[in-house]
Amino acid sequence: MQYYSTNQQAPKADLKEAVVRGLAPDKGLHMPEQLPVFSSAFFEQLHNLSLQEIGAEVAKCFFGDSVDNKALKQIAEETLNFEIPLVKLSEQIFSLELFHGPTCAFKDVGGRFMARMLAYFTQNEQQDIYVLTATSGDTGSAVASGFFNVPGIKVIILYPKGKVSHIQEQQLTTHGHNITALEVDGTFDDCQKLVKEAFNTEGLRKKLKLTSANSINLARFLPQAIYYYHAVAQLGKTDKKIVFSVPSGNFGNLTAGIFAWNSGLPVHKFIAATNVNDIVPQYLETGIFSPKHSIKTLANAMDVGNPSNFVRMLEIFEHQHDKMAEMVKGFSLDDEGIQKYMQLIYEKHQYIADPHGAIGYAALDQQLQENEVGIFLETAHPAKFIDITEKVLQREVPIPERLGAYLKKKKEAVPLKADFNAFQDYLYSIS
Repeated sequence: MQYYSTNQQAPKADLKEAVVRGLAPDKGLHMPEQLPVFSSAFFEQLHNLSLQEIGAEVAKCFFGDSVDNKALKQIAEETLNFEIPLVKLSEQIFSLELFHGPTCAFKDVGGRFMARMLAYFTQNEQQDIYVLTATSGDTGSAVASGFFNVPGIKVIILYPKGKVSHIQEQQLTTHGHNITALEVDGTFDDCQKLVKEAFNTEGLRKKLKLTSANSINLARFLPQAIYYYHAVAQLGKTDKKIVFSVPSGNFGNLTAGIFAWNSGLPVHKFIAATNVNDIVPQYLETGIFSPKHSIKTLANAMDVGNPSNFVRMLEIFEHQHDKMAEMVKGFSLDDEGIQKYMQLIYEKHQYIADPHGAIGYAALDQQLQENEVGIFLETAHPAKFIDITEKVLQREVPIPERLGAYLKKKKEAVPLKADFNAFQDYLYSIS
């Protein structure tokens, strides 16, 4: 399989080059020449497969011609060594709980998979690889955990000062060893811009071997498709049409779901569920994509004003607005609505949803039709946003032991202005 750049101005790359490089030389994102498609036999047996078995089959379908099958199976098994249960809230609405991994967020799947794939591709390299990652909260913690103490790899995480939750910040800043956190005086979009500029600076690329663990990297976002298949497997046979509601910020998660649908997974439609940073829902309504500065909300992991993966969505739908709008519906919710739905979900179902999951549920509550069944992605444990959750619900939220351990550690972060020259100077200083 070869991978082309969405900007169409760079040579095609093989999987190793696409994963190790992260961003294409022309600043575009890598896309496979052919979108993977499963045989009907796979879907006939899907309901009988475990999460790890599904993971191995999906990895083989997406990456099997570039990675040894035995190695791929091991990567999938090591990545997916925790549960991803589908929880029934009502006859029509289910929650796919993606927070049972080491950092209690959905990005554990992509972060852990990419760490292992990058280690596979670079096992004989002599030069250290620097993984640059911008985070609005959960990406950084998943990447830090997934890459912690991986030989030959150093991770630099950029996060917006004062715009992540306390627990998220502790997860980003307390690993040490090969993990460094940069506390940027700006927004997530500023962090993401710094990372992209670094990739496109020839001097840095000559001095340092750079890659990214953001969802701009194929090996980070594509494995997230695995849990869409697993959700359908757990749902079992149904006469109703399946709708996935996906809380979205940088849109890697939704893009992975669209890949799964394109491969043959029986999905009727997706809902791109956002907070007031509603750039994609606005596009779906008007056909105009208009990035803007992100706005801080209670659902901070989705505070993104210029989502990178939107260009991949355009590629899949052949840059045709009508095609995308037919399959993907938009939805947005402000902070008042988020709090309202957090309360409603608890009162109606005795279920504690985090602010992002509450948006996903709200989209189903408002848009689901009688002949449809909805699955919303519960992307993070509510304890990661404990201040908000306890204030809204007026009750104590238990903190999982693996999260509580981070609160006992000392924060170590390097302050940084949202200025590329400052970031470039820092990178040169550590090389």
